[in-house]
Amino acid sequence: MADRNNGEPAFPCTEDNGCNSGVPGMMMRDYFAAKAMDRFIDLVPTEIWNQGNGLGGKTDYALKAAKAAYRMADAMLRAREAA
Repeated sequence: MADRNNGEPAFPCTEDNGCNSGVPGMMMRDYFAAKAMDRFIDLVPTEIWNQGNGLGGKTDYALKAAKAAYRMADAMLRAREAA
């Protein structure tokens, strides 16, 4: 069953595929956010990740990028519902 906030599992964990942990698997929202984060990392010059370069440091930029990735994931879930 789909979770309104997280979507359904991206890779369902079931007894049929050898999983019996009771955990449904990675949620679609987390999967979408991870895919978006990969792209954000690719687009940012290495020196920004390494030094912060005036953006409040690495941690500040990483947090902003992670939040943006989840906003992208939320938009992707809404688009799936509308399709």
